[in-house]
Amino acid sequence: MSSMDMPADAPRQTARAAQAARAVPAAPRLTWVTLALMTTASVASLRAAPTMAVYGLACVFLYLVPAVVFLLPTALVSAELASGWNGGVYRWVSEGLSKPLGFLAVWCQFAMTIFYYPSLLAFVASTLAYIIDPSLASNGLYTAIVIMVLYWTGVWVSSRGTKALAGLSSWGLIIGTLVPGTILVVLGLVFLGQGNPSAAPMSTSHLLPQWTGLASLVLIVNNFLSYSGMEMNAVHVSSLKNPAKEYPKSMFLAMGLVLLIFILPALAISWVVPSNQTSLTAGVMQAFDAFFSYFHIGWMTPIAAIMLISASLAGMLTWLAGPSKGLLEISRSEGYLPPFLQQLNRFGVQQNILVTQGVVTTVIALMYALIPNVSNVYWIFSTITTQVYLIVYLLMFVAAMRLRKNQPDHPRGYRVPALNVLCVVGLLASAAALAIGFVPPSQFGGGSVLAYVCIIGAGLIILGLLIPWAFLKFRKPAWQTEAAREEEATS
Repeated sequence: MSSMDMPADAPRQTARAAQAARAVPAAPRLTWVTLALMTTASVASLRAAPTMAVYGLACVFLYLVPAVVFLLPTALVSAELASGWNGGVYRWVSEGLSKPLGFLAVWCQFAMTIFYYPSLLAFVASTLAYIIDPSLASNGLYTAIVIMVLYWTGVWVSSRGTKALAGLSSWGLIIGTLVPGTILVVLGLVFLGQGNPSAAPMSTSHLLPQWTGLASLVLIVNNFLSYSGMEMNAVHVSSLKNPAKEYPKSMFLAMGLVLLIFILPALAISWVVPSNQTSLTAGVMQAFDAFFSYFHIGWMTPIAAIMLISASLAGMLTWLAGPSKGLLEISRSEGYLPPFLQQLNRFGVQQNILVTQGVVTTVIALMYALIPNVSNVYWIFSTITTQVYLIVYLLMFVAAMRLRKNQPDHPRGYRVPALNVLCVVGLLASAAALAIGFVPPSQFGGGSVLAYVCIIGAGLIILGLLIPWAFLKFRKPAWQTEAAREEEATS
């Protein structure tokens, strides 16, 4: 997301940067360990833990597979692209394929947030319920109200142009991920060490998920979204002293840390919450509640909830305007969006895009009130989010191969060994995840398979393909800003 977060005064910043470079020595380089920690902070989260906890020990396998076939190719390929072409995924796809496909890529980066924020705030709502009344965690109307109130509050804060929230994401990793995750795992180990049986079998025979058809493997798709975002930190590859050697080391360390943060809390949840009782939105708090009750420290349950809530809200506020700003900048220079959506408020914020997105988010939130099972709605929105975002990666892998073939001599700070092999692996993994996403998970219940496929398909086609096609089809020359037209005419 942040790769497209380009400031409007970029030319002045570039001039100041050049002047500073002449006056002072080059800025200190990043160490590969620092970059690994930055990457871990941008990817790791506890929100996905309940989704994999239902698989017990098999969650290790289900996290490792997408890490190898998706996380690693994404990290390495995006590093080469970022070290050769600035401007993020729009520039990469535009150079490698075409400008319309570049717009599709940056649109999908933005569009995935339309379903991402309702699912994120549903997690916040279920966590908040453990402070108010745990029974509310499965109440659709309550969840819808919380989503709408928190989202519109976030829009108001973002539209004010405040910069006070810029550092919240780093604190979010500590407050909402590392500390509660460590507590969860330590309590789980003590729980087992005292001779209590695990709710999920922990024998080696359960290392692989039981095969009951495609539905038994569907939850692996959610892990692709859990690992997304590696391309954001690829822009820092040129800050390393020796990118060719240090960047792979950094990514392998980050992958190890991310896997630990994902796997250990998921296992801890599976030790104390039976899979048939695990809520996909409230699973983390179910585990905390069970552990705290067992150790007679129930007073800590609200504290854990506040930590998780603060981290999630910090992440939402930090990133709310990022993807929309990237879409705005590209649209103002190329004329992809109508003038109404390009307008800025007095704080220089793309308020009309945020408000339009908010209206759609409100409609989506109401589905939580209309569909009885909150976990089912959460899963549907998470899957649509993943499906739309996978389009970005499909385009990125193809663009990387085309750029290596058509522009082999273009300067790159880092060249991926066996680029085509990694791109093909990433492409096949993304395509497989896209296909598997249409299969309802075994935990989805007895709902209509046809209805599920239609909802996922409609979300993918309308949000990921039809809307950007309509913008491209009906775009007018007047949509391009005057400054952009003058720059184009003189170039």
